[in-house]
Amino acid sequence: MASWSDFAADEPRLADGIRVLLQQYGPGFGYLATVRADGGPRVHPVSPVITDEGLFCFIIDSPKRRDLERDGRYALHSFPPEESDDEAYVAGHAWQVTDPARVARLAQTARAEPQVDWRLFEFTVDVAMLTRREHHITGIPGLPPSRPAVRVWLDPHAPAAAAPLGVPQARPTRLSRDVQCTAAA
Repeated sequence: MASWSDFAADEPRLADGIRVLLQQYGPGFGYLATVRADGGPRVHPVSPVITDEGLFCFIIDSPKRRDLERDGRYALHSFPPEESDDEAYVAGHAWQVTDPARVARLAQTARAEPQVDWRLFEFTVDVAMLTRREHHITGIPGLPPSRPAVRVWLDPHAPAAAAPLGVPQARPTRLSRDVQCTAAA
């Protein structure tokens, strides 16, 4: 499983595009999907923290924290921008950070409230995806909708099941690729 730093070193432009969407409103903002005890999905708004050390999230005592403690699988999706339908997606596994010095350093960097019962989790990256949609003038007869440009990075060491729907399951020799998407009719 790749750390955010490993992913960013391998695909800096893709990592930067994802970071921009996750931090478009200042501090990080996105939707975290976790796996409930019954196997179903649970979605929560969160404030992810991206540093040179990795991708992190301070999680208070909540169902999402219990989900991550029990089954670390996650998916993180950006909040939609106001001016486009661009989106960012990252999935992998979350691990609780237990090194007190590292927790203290990241808590200070992210200004995490010390009196709150939170735990720090680091998110590894099995899949990273960035979708950009061209902006076009709507309402012009005969102008077809533009197809989105999708960039996907797959960790070659992650299980094949980590890829999102619509992404080919075969692992490429290169770790990233563009995926041609077709617009729904």
